[in-house]
Amino acid sequence: MAPDRGDTRAGPTVGDVVSFLDGRYPPAWAADWDRVGLVIGDPSAPVDQLHFVIDCVDETVAEAVAAGADMIVAHHPLLLRGVSSVARTTYKGRIVHDLIKHDIALFVAHTNADHADPGVSDSLARRLDLVDLRPLRPVEPDGSDGFARSGGFDGFAVAGGLGSGRIGRLAVPMTFAWFTSMVAASLPATAAGIRAAGDPDRAVATVAVCGGAGDTYLDDAARSGVDVYVTADLRHHPASESLAGGGPALIDAPHWATERPWLDDVAGAVRAHTGLAVTVSDLVTDPWTSHVPSVLTAKEPRL
Repeated sequence: MAPDRGDTRAGPTVGDVVSFLDGRYPPAWAADWDRVGLVIGDPSAPVDQLHFVIDCVDETVAEAVAAGADMIVAHHPLLLRGVSSVARTTYKGRIVHDLIKHDIALFVAHTNADHADPGVSDSLARRLDLVDLRPLRPVEPDGSDGFARSGGFDGFAVAGGLGSGRIGRLAVPMTFAWFTSMVAASLPATAAGIRAAGDPDRAVATVAVCGGAGDTYLDDAARSGVDVYVTADLRHHPASESLAGGGPALIDAPHWATERPWLDDVAGAVRAHTGLAVTVSDLVTDPWTSHVPSVLTAKEPRL
């Protein structure tokens, strides 16, 4: 049953949750093209329960409704690009209508959570038991990294660990084959599984990771001298050229799976700070729903 919105007792509000999350992931740390923060909702509205998701889609909204949540905290923006209509006849319009109908606020922390310390890549690194973490691409105060502002982020001090991706080391080195198996077992299961490129017997001691699409940081991983780079959405030619140039072994995991560990961390932080009830979505919103190995037998019949 959904909470009684007429309850006037004192307690955390949407604005209180926003204030905490903005402090943890300042909006000024987001990329210029990104759209983060409170998307739907009244800051003065009371909150009893939050639902944490990677993607705000029909199915995760239905989860929030069933859980009686007052607020969704999502990683990916619902309204990243401009729209001219939120009519219920459109996909995103239908989601907006359902959120408003059920009085559910929506908050987004995207690239600001990617760049934060701790952030999305920290959660991925710790899921893989990496220690001694540092940024794969640290913040550059002159803005040459593509998202930093001159003199910091609009008045926020630049933290030592702020930046994209993470580099860490394994407490116990292992072969690439063992590490690949460990990654597959440590990340949430998806139909697509993971892909790996590299010598199975290669020794792995240092690892770079980037939650979500990390194709942009292939060169950073190669320059860092790590043994393996774990990320999502690697493209054919950049991956091939990096390997040919002596770059690290590669593990390409589903986008959703590399970001899902962050939900547990941010939900735990909000719960500890506010005392609110939280639920975390395990619904796989990765778009790929099946995986068929392309292995042909010598006598396979053909039409």
